[in-house]
Amino acid sequence: MRVNKGDLVIAIDGPAGAGKSTIAKMLASRLGLKYLDTGAMYRAIAWIVLSSGIDPKEQEAVKNVLSPIQMDIKTTQNGQNLIYINGKDITKELRRPEVSEAVSYVASNYEVREFLIEKQREIGKKGSVVDGRDIGTYVLPDADFKFYLTASLHERANRRWIELKDQGHYQNWHSVQADLEKRDNIDENRELSPLKKAEDAILIDTTNMSTEKVLQQMISHIENRVNDYGK
Repeated sequence: MRVNKGDLVIAIDGPAGAGKSTIAKMLASRLGLKYLDTGAMYRAIAWIVLSSGIDPKEQEAVKNVLSPIQMDIKTTQNGQNLIYINGKDITKELRRPEVSEAVSYVASNYEVREFLIEKQREIGKKGSVVDGRDIGTYVLPDADFKFYLTASLHERANRRWIELKDQGHYQNWHSVQADLEKRDNIDENRELSPLKKAEDAILIDTTNMSTEKVLQQMISHIENRVNDYGK
């Protein structure tokens, strides 16, 4: 394990709505590490697919949109990832309901995953907190710390519904829950690097926990192990 906290690589996985991105961003800020939201990268591809009029379930057609793409990721002072496609900032488009509905189909495409994983590994190889669905199992299997965040389906649906409402996207609560349940099924059963907890990942159920409590639990675990290693 790297003893210097600034060199740590931390992988955070879990289903949609478990709080991964919020916690990962806060953790990166507290520890002075880079933050990478891999889900936003898949959402960017989903946005391109939809903008091109392509059915996200059509694997061959989805693959064909990749070759002209130049994806750049910039980080703001508050740690937010901004996603640029061919020089255009599309970050605000990525949480639209139709993108959320399409992203799991796009993420199950082998060529899409290979296209993005190389970039994810390059960005996340040193001094980073990376969140997604296969970070600890496939993208960064040698990460210094691995966490798997989860929450009840009801709680995750409530969080996502509030998030969408705050962004101006008004959607029926039950349809939000149904969409999450469908995404879980696709993510957990896809052939390539499905969503699952890495054997050495720490499981945290965030259902009844504040973000600060989750954050403190993760930091305590990291600091205890780093301190033990340095003795």
